[in-house]
Amino acid sequence: MILAQLSEDEAQSLLYDWPFWARNKQLPPEGDWFGWLILAGRGFGKTRTGAEWVIDQVKCHGRRRIALVARTAADVRDVMVEGESGILAVSPPRFMPKYEPSKRRLTWPNGAMATTYSGDKPDQLRGPQHDGAWLDELAAWRYTESFDQVMFGLRLGDNPQWVGTTTPRPTKLIRELLKDRSVRVTRGSMQENRANLAAQTIVQLEKKYAGTRLGRQELAGAVLDDVPGALWTHTIIDDKRVTSHPDLKRIVVAIDPSTTSEEESAEAGIVVAGVSVDGHGYVLDDLSLRDTPARWALEAITGFHKFEADRIIGEANNGGDMIEQVLRSVLAKGERMPPYNKVHASRGKLTRAEPVSALYEQGMVHHVGNFAELEDQMCTWLPGETSPDRMDALVWALTELMVDGSKTSLARSKAKGLYPERQGRKPRGKR
Repeated sequence: MILAQLSEDEAQSLLYDWPFWARNKQLPPEGDWFGWLILAGRGFGKTRTGAEWVIDQVKCHGRRRIALVARTAADVRDVMVEGESGILAVSPPRFMPKYEPSKRRLTWPNGAMATTYSGDKPDQLRGPQHDGAWLDELAAWRYTESFDQVMFGLRLGDNPQWVGTTTPRPTKLIRELLKDRSVRVTRGSMQENRANLAAQTIVQLEKKYAGTRLGRQELAGAVLDDVPGALWTHTIIDDKRVTSHPDLKRIVVAIDPSTTSEEESAEAGIVVAGVSVDGHGYVLDDLSLRDTPARWALEAITGFHKFEADRIIGEANNGGDMIEQVLRSVLAKGERMPPYNKVHASRGKLTRAEPVSALYEQGMVHHVGNFAELEDQMCTWLPGETSPDRMDALVWALTELMVDGSKTSLARSKAKGLYPERQGRKPRGKR
């Protein structure tokens, strides 16, 4: 066997020879390009591709300042740097970078450096200059301004370039990049990498998601069009998206609870929203998660204090009494219970959702940043289907603020609220 005849040094060199092991789609496109956008399903090998590109660029192509950006700081650390296919895992031992988490920096033996950034902190990217950038899960970034700031900073060297690795979503940014002639696009699916994936994993994923829209997006890497008949479209949401909000006169945290933390169970939908003095609604955060009732209760209370909300609301038909009990059970000793209201689902889900959808069509609701999972649920739900958790929480929040509760909830808050310092005060300022 030829491999058995290799010396130890030759074997190690071959082990870290990425062009030898990579599929054609995992190698940089030929020609002159500024951006390389890899739109591929989960399991395609996007992370490995991005990590190998960075290593090759600093080792063989003279790049000295690389930006590493993901949706959050944790994603940069856990996926791009320390992940199983991240930079530290695939770097040759003789060209291993020194990672200094406190400085958000990797430094290679030749002096090249990469700095980590969080896509949810656009200001972090103002000012720094780079000659290369790896942008992970770009379609899920909360603020597209972060992408703009990266582009402004790509001005070092003779040929600055960026690589984006992401599961596709039909966001405005992705649609714009697909039309950009300076961007090369690679598309791929999980199936193309099946030789490196556990066979049982592939079987289970295909069994559950084959033929579904989620499967086409998450496994096949397709950029999907809006769903005919859905109450929301990505275009409607994108058109009124903002990066900050004005003064808000009311803020609520809405919960659509889960009762278990099993892997197959529904998420707990937790959405924070507010209404401004001119009557416009602002979706401030999506705190939804799949975890124990105690964990989602803590998340809701944390969101209540973080956004200085007036009230937490939960559906009485879906664990309304349970929600209040769980919220009380996680309070620290001496901590006051946030004002809580049970809301009653006296109407069907479609009847509740339609007025909220109409507010979006009228340009009255704005998302403060991107909320990938929430917006996917909104834009794929069809009347008659089981409504998803994040979307349900959104509908309850905006119904409370802008439909049913717009006239009566302030009086109710003053009568029953336990946080009098938040009553009768001036509206919350811009964020």
